[in-house]
Amino acid sequence: MEEQQKSSHVVLVMVTFQGHINAALQLATILHSKGFSITIVHLEFHSPNPSNYPEFTFVSIPDNLTESQLSDKDIPGLVRRVNKNCAAPLQQCLEKILHSHHHISAVIYDSFMFCAQPIVDNLGLPGVTLCTHSALGLLFHHVFPQLNEKDCISGLESPELQALQLQGFHALSSQNLTEAGMEVGAAFANALKSSSAIIVNSMEFLELEVLSKIKQYLPTPIFIVGPLHKLAPTMCNSLCTEDNKCISWLNKQAPKSVIYVSFGSIVNIDKQELIEIAWGLSNSKQPFLWVARPSMDRGSEWTESLLNGLEESVGERGFIVKWAPQKEVLAHAAVGGFWSHCGWNSTIESICEGVPMICRPFFGDQILNASYICNVWKIGLELQNLERGNIERTIKRLMVDMEGNYIRKRAMDLKEKAAFYLMEDGSTSCSFDGLAKHISSV
Repeated sequence: MEEQQKSSHVVLVMVTFQGHINAALQLATILHSKGFSITIVHLEFHSPNPSNYPEFTFVSIPDNLTESQLSDKDIPGLVRRVNKNCAAPLQQCLEKILHSHHHISAVIYDSFMFCAQPIVDNLGLPGVTLCTHSALGLLFHHVFPQLNEKDCISGLESPELQALQLQGFHALSSQNLTEAGMEVGAAFANALKSSSAIIVNSMEFLELEVLSKIKQYLPTPIFIVGPLHKLAPTMCNSLCTEDNKCISWLNKQAPKSVIYVSFGSIVNIDKQELIEIAWGLSNSKQPFLWVARPSMDRGSEWTESLLNGLEESVGERGFIVKWAPQKEVLAHAAVGGFWSHCGWNSTIESICEGVPMICRPFFGDQILNASYICNVWKIGLELQNLERGNIERTIKRLMVDMEGNYIRKRAMDLKEKAAFYLMEDGSTSCSFDGLAKHISSV
């Protein structure tokens, strides 16, 4: 087995969006440790630094994306464009790799690069889908849309699935689905049907009922291999420069006293929402660390003066950065809560550190993740309205009130489960062994 793996070659097709880069490189690192040689095929924009990973071979393909297209927040439209622009270059790239190596064990592609599956089918290569979102996202966005409404609703009978309130999400998403969204969803669903396996960055105990439901509709083998950030800590791959001065500030704060605020790398917030956030943080009287990206406010010039004014008014009680080393922040003893957009990476990282959450999702699977957090795992509070009084009350509920103590205990319980799950002979280790065997045998 070991000798077979050492001669095995895996090509990993990576989408260079912030939330996708880390998961892909972490997966590649683990597979390399199991004896596979790795070639990373990536888009030209936001290219990773090959010198950080000398054990991998990096190959870029042209994406023909303009700056305005990259800044477009229509995510389905951007994904559709990426697949349209990159299909031909990707096929040429894989043909060249196949010619030079004579053998490719598998092509693992990010779920956003679904154009890879018909290409590998034509080349006679096995394709494996990497989902950087939850299994719930896989169920909701790519399995349920293929069912009629009756089958979809009848599949939501268990208490956990009912608690997720998916019927309401299903109706809402159906009303708001764009042409690009429909096209992308259908293309990915078709790719899944041909994929030889699906990799999900999650933990099985978090999504047992969802995984059971997926397996009723999808016969493809599913490997739950998370949390990748704990299994393969990699060099910093952030697209923004991390400000490590915030760690020195955290060192001065009382244990569990700080609310950490970050809305990820692509969320936009308008002027009035920023004002309400600033006042809510100020009025809460709670120490806070706020990640305020320069691009977060759609380019408004007044933001810097607002943030400077906030820092002056709260003094040492608040610290504002353009980007933070999030995993280090969440692991810090001073952090007692995380106000998040509920991206999947942020959710998993928070669970692994036992940090309870305030949930303000904006779009897509963030809404599903928030429902998990608040309604199923019950490790967070939902913030439905970005109004300063509501923000102040929600922060105090989590950080000060008895309700927050209950939520914090549940978060710590999940952290302990995650630590047990990560033990050497735990479920994740078995999943990776099964994945390595699958790749070597297909």
